[in-house]
Amino acid sequence: MAEGRAASLLRHAPAVLGIALLVGALYVVQRELATLRLDDVLRAMGAIPFTALALAFGVTVVAYLVLTLYDALGTRFVGHPLSYGRIAFASFTAYALSHNIGFAMVSGAAIRYRLYALWGLSPLQIAGVVAFCSLTFVLGGLTLGGIVLLTVPTAVPGFGGWVPNPVMHAVGVAMLGFVTFYAVAGKLRGRPLRFGRTEVPLPGPRLAAMQVALATVDVALTALIFYVLLPDTPGLTFLVFLAVYVTAYTAAMASHVPGGLGVFDGTILLGLTDIVPAATVVGALLMFRLFYYVLPLFIAGAMFALNEIVLRRVAMARAFDQVARWGDPFVAPVLSAAVTLAGVVMLFLGTAPPLEAPFAWAGVTEAPPIVEVSHFGASILGAALLVLAYGLWRHVTMAWAAVLVTLTLAAGLAAVKGHGWPVPAMMLATAICVLPFRRNFYRDTRLVAEPFTAGWVAAVVALAVCTVSLALFTHLRRDWTAETWWEFVLAGDAPWSLRATIALGVALLLVALVRLIRPARIAAAAPSGMAAQRYAALAGAAVPARTDGLVFGEGGEAVIAFMRLPGIWLAIGDPAGDPSDRVSAIWRFRDLCEQENVDPAFWRVGPELLQVYSDIGLTPFPLTEAGEFAPESAGDTPPAAHYLACKAERDLIKLLPLVPALEKNVGRVAETA
Repeated sequence: MAEGRAASLLRHAPAVLGIALLVGALYVVQRELATLRLDDVLRAMGAIPFTALALAFGVTVVAYLVLTLYDALGTRFVGHPLSYGRIAFASFTAYALSHNIGFAMVSGAAIRYRLYALWGLSPLQIAGVVAFCSLTFVLGGLTLGGIVLLTVPTAVPGFGGWVPNPVMHAVGVAMLGFVTFYAVAGKLRGRPLRFGRTEVPLPGPRLAAMQVALATVDVALTALIFYVLLPDTPGLTFLVFLAVYVTAYTAAMASHVPGGLGVFDGTILLGLTDIVPAATVVGALLMFRLFYYVLPLFIAGAMFALNEIVLRRVAMARAFDQVARWGDPFVAPVLSAAVTLAGVVMLFLGTAPPLEAPFAWAGVTEAPPIVEVSHFGASILGAALLVLAYGLWRHVTMAWAAVLVTLTLAAGLAAVKGHGWPVPAMMLATAICVLPFRRNFYRDTRLVAEPFTAGWVAAVVALAVCTVSLALFTHLRRDWTAETWWEFVLAGDAPWSLRATIALGVALLLVALVRLIRPARIAAAAPSGMAAQRYAALAGAAVPARTDGLVFGEGGEAVIAFMRLPGIWLAIGDPAGDPSDRVSAIWRFRDLCEQENVDPAFWRVGPELLQVYSDIGLTPFPLTEAGEFAPESAGDTPPAAHYLACKAERDLIKLLPLVPALEKNVGRVAETA
């Protein structure tokens, strides 16, 4: 029992850490930007010299070129070097996507598996390249982190002011010690390193030294992009800035927020605003994100889409359909990241004071009541968008509709604050981007799937009551709503009972949203008794051999049989039953695996549902009729009849030796099912 509780706590630790980091970052941003106006930021951006912009762009190009060398070393490490042109293409597209979408949602692994399989690398070799590249980046952060902790420990945001220098030095020595151990471990150990359920093969000392040097240069170059956008300021040396940047990027990665939105920015502000004016820091932040995140994303997306069109040799009439089908696995994460950004912007906007006469252009000299409550409303809408972004990532239909409504309200509220057109335009542009992709959000929630449960009733009532109560508060007490909701809760001049009521109302509102966009808790059924009879009725065959459990779809009209392997639960074939319920069965199996802290995988699935397997973060690999891995199909070659879908970077190596045994023991039974 104690082990189960510990595993449950460990499973939720990353989410708790991410929420804590995001809340802390938002507090820092609110404090630092309380008196800042959008015009100040725009002026700061306009004041950046052209030479600094040109230098930042040039360093960005060099930084992405250095990233391509990660893959060059990785392919050399696995014994299958490729031409630099192919490596550069795969690396650039993979990193441009992973930088924006976030490693916890969708990494660049799927891009690498798609391209490297076409170019002759085996699945094991591709897994080695992915692991090599991931670890290389970590080595760079550890190296520079150790250096700054030993040289400028007081510059580390959040720690340098109160953690004793000897402790910081000790952590720095430990970080550099790990890097040194890695560099020599390949020769000393002779076996892979293990990180949780992931094994990382070790290179020789020479290749490891090149790997560490390359990663260190890469992280330093990325920091340099930002640094050159800041003005020359006494006390802001590159080493001091490096301490701030490495801390910010580490916090962003630990938060699992797409692109580190809010967390990266808050940490940067915490570390720099005592040295550089807040408006200047924010202006440089926006330009840095444009250079290093936004432009590469658009370029890489266009390059990869064009590559897919050329590879498949389809007619131009089918070209755009192919691009849309390629984009399906990435639509939800990208839109989720965009809505997260919109939510963070609305939270920030709540901290900016409204103009005294935003409608002076229309002859209105006094601010209407809605302007007075714009702080309060903007902060609530921003928090709601952050919650709804999670629902988009999980492909929830209700989240898609709620996001459109919330973004429209946010655009109107941002307009009345009188800071110009950029923020309202951003909200409307995000809504327009979300609107065409209704088909990508196909999951029902508790609002539909559990219409008569106590939890459903409580969530709906809480959502309605809290929404009405907060609306009445903003209407009746405008003297206290000219601030963000958290400023009001922490204010000392308002009655504590009213502050507590507002805090409880906002908390219940967000909790109700979370409950209504989250699917219900999943329970596996034993493969016997009534469950086995239901399986036989849906599949038209008996439960496959070696089945350890069954998972039914939300409608109970589709079912998945699976077996439990160490760290992996392996589904046997596609879901059987009603086609309209098969997608929900796949997602429920994925949610069950997440609950139990194991990875999902699917064996001997057909090509019809490959998009859904990609949506849940799995990479499909074609199988031959003998159960062996087949080369990735290209051009107009028909797809394989069966696939293995798994978390390639972590589980492929473990599943490879099991494939022949699976084929012998359960393959034929699963095929007849």
